[in-house]
Amino acid sequence: MRLLIAGLGLIGARHLRHAVALPTIEVVGAIDPVVTQDEVPHFISIDAVDLEADAILIATPSHLHADHAEAAASRGWHMLIEKPVAHSLEAADRIIAAANQAGVETLVGHHRRHHARVRTLKGVIEAGDIGAPVLASLIWAMKKPDTYFEGNWRSGVDGSPVLINLVHEVDLLRFLFGDVKQVQGLGSNAQRGAARVESGAALLEFENGVAATIAFADTSPSPFGFEAGTGENPNIAMTGQDYLHITGTKGAVSFPSLTLWSGAADWSEAPKERLREVTDNVPLDAQLLHFADVVAGRARTLISAHEGRKSLETTLEIEACVTAGLRSRGTSLAASARPPAETLLGSV
Repeated sequence: MRLLIAGLGLIGARHLRHAVALPTIEVVGAIDPVVTQDEVPHFISIDAVDLEADAILIATPSHLHADHAEAAASRGWHMLIEKPVAHSLEAADRIIAAANQAGVETLVGHHRRHHARVRTLKGVIEAGDIGAPVLASLIWAMKKPDTYFEGNWRSGVDGSPVLINLVHEVDLLRFLFGDVKQVQGLGSNAQRGAARVESGAALLEFENGVAATIAFADTSPSPFGFEAGTGENPNIAMTGQDYLHITGTKGAVSFPSLTLWSGAADWSEAPKERLREVTDNVPLDAQLLHFADVVAGRARTLISAHEGRKSLETTLEIEACVTAGLRSRGTSLAASARPPAETLLGSV
């Protein structure tokens, strides 16, 4: 697969490092008007690319995804689009329409679906090891440094951890339990007092009856979070702590340790504990290799732009709930200083 990478921010730079190390992928160029690199040919825009490519990885800010996807589709490039698929449902629909018209494949970068432990967790649930799933409880609580928000598009409402971080949790839970039926939520900016949501909680009801809670904060240096628990992100310190607990009619499982509890008939008996063994992988590598298989026609995409739109829709509903609560208390939410469409600043 001859691959272009657009956007060399935190995640785009990681994708570049992983892609150039994979022997079955040829990175033919990188695109960014601000951040430069010397590993592969460099271009300042999609229009400036003057070489042949099969696919593009779009790692630009989400409000630019639709513009860049339309440009890529017009060139006949298959697309791996970083999460969220777009910043709005209308923009997601533009991406879907452009891909359909051009006959190109889309893969949304919810890389957790490629994580070996996540795939094992889904297998535990599908095999009925904990019975029918009933409840899920998740905490994502990290403390982002103040410099993360200074002088960039994250300084206003777009810096909310809902669209940046919770979209991962929403997609993970959708991967495990299916479509969401109802969303409720509340939010706070009590610690930094910024003009954006900083912490809160969401309640999701799934079509299959599962109820899931997501508690989130970007103001707390806790050990709980997917990245902290798994160590999959080199920018976030690993703690190894479980952050997700799922209960079922026959037991429970904790993630990422994959600790299973089973064997109890009711509350008069103590469930027995055991660990599910798993061989860990590098999810960004697995995602790129899956994308190459999709481009070559050897596999069906694990999460298309259409599927990514569903996770975006639920995440936007959470954002609407948590920001409505802030506004009802008189908080003014400032607009973000989004980079203009002609730039390609890497997303997180």
